[in-house]
Amino acid sequence: MRKFILAGLAALSVSLVGATAEAQTWPTRPITFHVPFAAGGGTDAFARPLAAQLEKQLGQGVVIENRAGAGGTAGALVASRAAPDGYSFFVGAAHHTIAPSLYPRLDYNIETDFIPIAIIAQPPQVIVVNPRRVPATTLAELIALAKSKPDELIYGSAGIGTTHHLVGELFKILTGTKIRHVPYRGAGPAMADLVAGQIDMVFDGLGTSAPQIQGGAIRGLAVAASARSPAVPNVPTAAEAGLQNFDVSTWYAIFAPKNTPAPIVERMRNEIRAALQVQMIKDAWARNGSGIPTLEGPEFGRFVSSEVQRWRKVVTDAGVKLE
Repeated sequence: MRKFILAGLAALSVSLVGATAEAQTWPTRPITFHVPFAAGGGTDAFARPLAAQLEKQLGQGVVIENRAGAGGTAGALVASRAAPDGYSFFVGAAHHTIAPSLYPRLDYNIETDFIPIAIIAQPPQVIVVNPRRVPATTLAELIALAKSKPDELIYGSAGIGTTHHLVGELFKILTGTKIRHVPYRGAGPAMADLVAGQIDMVFDGLGTSAPQIQGGAIRGLAVAASARSPAVPNVPTAAEAGLQNFDVSTWYAIFAPKNTPAPIVERMRNEIRAALQVQMIKDAWARNGSGIPTLEGPEFGRFVSSEVQRWRKVVTDAGVKLE
């Protein structure tokens, strides 16, 4: 028995040494970031600068693969089935903790099929309108307009079950308004149509909206946060604008497929932590309305589980169903 135990310990030791050595030499080829939304959205606004910085740190390419559809769940499924070899990572978002409540037959589980690495950005939501279609210059004026024209105003979202969608439904509940929902295949296409005047408004993350607000293409009416954002300091908080209990942020994060070697997961976590401290990244995040988050590892995993429960209640209370 003693020989068997010693042999087992020796094998384990060799395995650990091998895994550590693998992490030290990793990566030896390009890495793929699976982004489950169309290019140009909020996920891209943070994933692409981070990928560029990681390329500098790792000495290998970090390729962004956009795969839109089904509120971000199509890309998540592909990422969940990627080889757990340290060369595929998933750029998930708050949307993916909403999906379990809307898609009861998902072929992946955000809590068990991925290893949570770290949140990379956490910008607040903002209510934005096309100034050519919507004359309202304040949130109070928008609410009055919506009440005077039930079901006439149109809001776009990044897809059914995304935070854009759920925040819109929450807004309708809190204000007693009726606004039509048009889902897109990502925040990028929704923003493009908002700027072009095809829709009236979007409940968006600042990662997509901040540059457009700053450039004057759209008008920000309220930030769904407890304090104004330095990225758009002239846009009041929802509470300042007269709407209470409308405090919602979105978040973007890096996950690895389950069974990815622990030393590689830890190495990526360390690399992300270092990347988020680079001044160029801090400046880009500030422009897009996000601070530098510190939630990572098991603590981040617990946060994901709590978000699944939180959004389940919102979905139930709002009576949201797949359209």
